[in-house]
Amino acid sequence: MVRCWKHSENSLEEAPCTDGGLSFSTRSYFPHMAFWIGLSATLLLVLLTLGLTGHLGLPEPHFQPLQIVRISVPDQSGILINQSAVVDKQNDMVTFSVTSPANQTSMVVFDVKHGLICYKPVDQGSCFLRRMEQSDYDNVNSILRDATHQSQFQLSVNGTQRQTEFLGVLAATPVNVSSLEKPLQALCQDRSIHWTRRAEGPGKQRLVYFCIDICFPSNICVSVCFYYLPE
Repeated sequence: MVRCWKHSENSLEEAPCTDGGLSFSTRSYFPHMAFWIGLSATLLLVLLTLGLTGHLGLPEPHFQPLQIVRISVPDQSGILINQSAVVDKQNDMVTFSVTSPANQTSMVVFDVKHGLICYKPVDQGSCFLRRMEQSDYDNVNSILRDATHQSQFQLSVNGTQRQTEFLGVLAATPVNVSSLEKPLQALCQDRSIHWTRRAEGPGKQRLVYFCIDICFPSNICVSVCFYYLPE
């Protein structure tokens, strides 16, 4: 029990405790309330910190590092063709660097997640785009699958299956670069981009302008040849 005393000229008298109309119990309530609010805020901050650092067992994003795969194969004349591929399993993307016998390098990106292939020939002022087909998925999956176990592949002349694809360039309808994913935008930031159309061949009246040879660990090499369709 708390007592208060009132001083008078002749004696001390016991009197009710007053302090501007608030009793002692009312005044003591506010420090207790501030203490519990502060404690709750501290505990909430600790829980958030533990959650962000993984101490509560919360799942953390799993990042897979990029892998570099090198593929060597002699061409039909016996000259060794070297190419490398950067395998990004996190984004289902493979970027080929294809070096010709003249030591010129073209880039080819397989964007598996969005089903697109983008070609950047070294000696052209444009990039070329087409949608993936089942054979493309099969070929690029061989490198996505095998890159984990092996980083160097040496293909033989006799054991390699060679294929040729013809793509007609739709030059009259350029692609809006901003509609593409950022990796493709970065690849072709200084070039125009055109869709291509698969065909059986260029025909007698069409001239093949250039080809890019791409080889896969599955012992398949594809020569992709481009020609321009009439406007």
